[in-house]
Amino acid sequence: QQMEMDVKIMLDPENMENKAGLKHQSDETRLPLIAKKKSAPMCSQKTVKGHTVTNLWSFPAFPHMDSPLALAEEDTRKGTLSQTGQRFLLPAAERTVPSPPVLSRAAPFQEFHRQHKKSAEAIYGAFPSRKGSIAPLPFSSSMVVARKTKPVWSDPAQQLECEGQTPSQTQDPCSDWDIVVCHGTVEQKAPGFLALQQHSHLSWGNIVAFLEHTEKLLKDLAVPLATIDGKKLAQVASDFELPENPTKSDILSVIKNHSAVEKILNQPGQRHKGRGGTETADPEIQRLSQCCSRQQEWASGVIAASWRCWNHMARVKNTLKESRQRHLENFSIRAKHLAANWNRIRTSRRTIIHIPSLGYSRCIREQIPDLALQQNMQMGRLCDILDANVDVIYICPLDVSEEFLQYYNKLLGLQAAVRSGNPEDMSDLQDRFKILTPEAINSFPEHHMCLATQLKYSPRTLQRIQVLIQSRDAYVVGGVPHPDELAVADVLDVPVLGSGPEVAQLCNTKSGTKRIFATARVPTPPGECDIHSKEQMIHALSQLVMGNMEVQRWLFKVNEGCGGNGTAYCDVISHLECYHWIQEEQQRHGLEGWSESRARELALVKISQELPGLLAQHVQPVNEKRFPTWEKFLQTFLSQGGVIEAFPFSSSVTNLTVDMLIEPTGEIQIVSSGDQLHAEGPLQSSGTTIPQRSVDPAVLNSLCWKIGKTCKSKGVLGYFSVDFVAFTHPQTMEQQVWATDLDLCYSDQLALTQLMLYLTDGNLDCGSSCLEAPLGSKKVKSQRNPVVCLQPPPGSPRCAVASSQLRHSSLSGTSYNLLLQRCEARGVGFDLQEKQGTVFILYEDQKRHRLGMITIGEHLQGVLLTFARNLFIIHQEISAPNMQGETNFKMAIQEIEAILGVTAENKLKLEEEQPWEADALKE
Repeated sequence: QQMEMDVKIMLDPENMENKAGLKHQSDETRLPLIAKKKSAPMCSQKTVKGHTVTNLWSFPAFPHMDSPLALAEEDTRKGTLSQTGQRFLLPAAERTVPSPPVLSRAAPFQEFHRQHKKSAEAIYGAFPSRKGSIAPLPFSSSMVVARKTKPVWSDPAQQLECEGQTPSQTQDPCSDWDIVVCHGTVEQKAPGFLALQQHSHLSWGNIVAFLEHTEKLLKDLAVPLATIDGKKLAQVASDFELPENPTKSDILSVIKNHSAVEKILNQPGQRHKGRGGTETADPEIQRLSQCCSRQQEWASGVIAASWRCWNHMARVKNTLKESRQRHLENFSIRAKHLAANWNRIRTSRRTIIHIPSLGYSRCIREQIPDLALQQNMQMGRLCDILDANVDVIYICPLDVSEEFLQYYNKLLGLQAAVRSGNPEDMSDLQDRFKILTPEAINSFPEHHMCLATQLKYSPRTLQRIQVLIQSRDAYVVGGVPHPDELAVADVLDVPVLGSGPEVAQLCNTKSGTKRIFATARVPTPPGECDIHSKEQMIHALSQLVMGNMEVQRWLFKVNEGCGGNGTAYCDVISHLECYHWIQEEQQRHGLEGWSESRARELALVKISQELPGLLAQHVQPVNEKRFPTWEKFLQTFLSQGGVIEAFPFSSSVTNLTVDMLIEPTGEIQIVSSGDQLHAEGPLQSSGTTIPQRSVDPAVLNSLCWKIGKTCKSKGVLGYFSVDFVAFTHPQTMEQQVWATDLDLCYSDQLALTQLMLYLTDGNLDCGSSCLEAPLGSKKVKSQRNPVVCLQPPPGSPRCAVASSQLRHSSLSGTSYNLLLQRCEARGVGFDLQEKQGTVFILYEDQKRHRLGMITIGEHLQGVLLTFARNLFIIHQEISAPNMQGETNFKMAIQEIEAILGVTAENKLKLEEEQPWEADALKE
């Protein structure tokens, strides 16, 4: 269309419509320069008396002697030029011209173009048959085709051809004089041409000249087919003066199918399609034409390549689909085998393959800073070797040094020393655990692959795992479920203690979590799930605000968000202009009349009108780096879907996490619980206190069992965690507990709990939220018998404060060995006899800007103070006075100070109301 518009502009630049088309041509196309080609001579020409005559035709032979119009002798002496129709005599006209011999037949056109023979065959056609070729049928008026209705032609060329081949139904002697012009060339052997030649010998010169101009016009304008009425041609040619050129209308008047021919002649750019059209066209049009030709060739190549690529991708997709289907079937078969043999496997010699993979969707993984480091935050999984029948293979997403491995060799070697309380009893357990790094971790740096995918493409690591688990029961414990976990398990031929991808996709979203909680019938915050449009969001939020006017803050959670990174919040009530009017109307109508009043409908309208502008100004995303504006967050929120829910309307809010396990046999266990620390904001967890002390254990266990049963009915298997929020209702002054989130994965808190149990040799009773650790055996000497006897260690309550999210930029300037030595000199360490103190968790030894720490003690207040003191000491040891570094240590200390202030303030109030919690505070 653009090229046709360009041609129109070239042909008629003064046309107003064409000028309007120029306004839209903002893009400049630079085309290669093409040298102009010289026009090749079309035919030889002769000049006679200032007139140019093309030597295309030979003059007709003299008629038969028996012709009704015999030539007179005086006409013969006039010369050949007088017979062409010119009314003038040559200077040598007085010379006598000998009479030409009389021939018995018409002489052919000697210089007629013979290269159009094939075109004639196309007109008269050779039609194949089963018995061979049939001679072409000549076009004549005897071939009559009866038509009842006038056909409608979609193409002028089609109409031209059909009109040119349809003779009149009325038989007329002059109808045999029809002349066919195919691609600008007269068919001289056609019966009509020969008949006209024989009957029009007197005006044949004029007819020849007229046909020359007709040929030139039709050839220059690329008319494929035309039929000339011989009778009209003879009449028009008789009045035709040779020095004059026939007009276009003169030529069309003798053409039978003139309507179709005229349509072709009037098409834009038609003059550039015929003979010499490329040379006569504007150079810019030539360049456009050649450029379009090159683009067509390029486009055809691209289409062919795309087609090949599409076929290849289709084959790959089908192969991948079949492969994943096979992995899923094998996963189900092995899961049934694991369930049938679980009671034997859990008590026998076995190997646990830990793959702490974050199998989120790629769009989520791309937004996680230091993805490999985040996948290595669960080194506590190594502590499964606390069971003497368990060996651990830990897949590490980072390259680790010898110093790193030696640290964990010593830490895990404390097991015997912890039990005895004697540091000399340390043992070497290197044969009980292996830390393996897949070789493909550096092969795909830009693909943000999860650890399971990297292991899938690491054949050497897979082969080593196969050797380590040979002739032994083994199973995989993964992280966030991903299809490639099933692929790895298929290669290793081991089951997975975890949920399948379909179950994870159904339950591991914020909206899916809401549906599970609704099925379990546990209390949840007021809210709405499955929000996918702005109108739906405004409508749902308006209804929620109207029904819960006491809620100050509303949360927006993206379905696939993790760690608070997909969350935003807004204090709607404090910015709602119509809030006071709504309160007045509520008081005026009363509680019963308000729900049915028109004022409530008007209030909904006002809220819905205010919300778009209010949200655009006052919404605060938790992760401002990922979502710098509300529009950016809203785009992700609506594209992935999400939920809206209320934030507790209380000044004292506690978040807690409970880790649970659904065994292959269907048994449900609570394996860990803890109150969250929020050093970097109220919606991001930065640590935990173990076990939880904020909710009555009986209430919490009841909620967890309901959720566990619902998850079991949905097909959930393995480890998962549930988040709750506890607060005191400002009106009833009673504690309320809401279930807020669910994650189908092995959590950081569970890994920290495993390390705590390993270091204390303790027992965590989640039913009573109590952790007890036996003290080291004491040697007692009797007065009568000097023989040393061992006294059974009494149990002692313990609690812990742990964090895996500590960061400090100055850590990179100090080696781990030096840091541990400095901390030991300042009294930061672990007492094996008392089973309390501080232990560090190392994640990597290249950047060294993150650290984990767990502090264990008897009393929660004392443990919190020790944890804060340790952070202060580390900051002093690694920071220069003029370079404090980037850290979250200060925020963690402030959070602990706030917790200690609340603890001291509530200590007396809760002593009589909740004795179990008062005892915990006394600790």
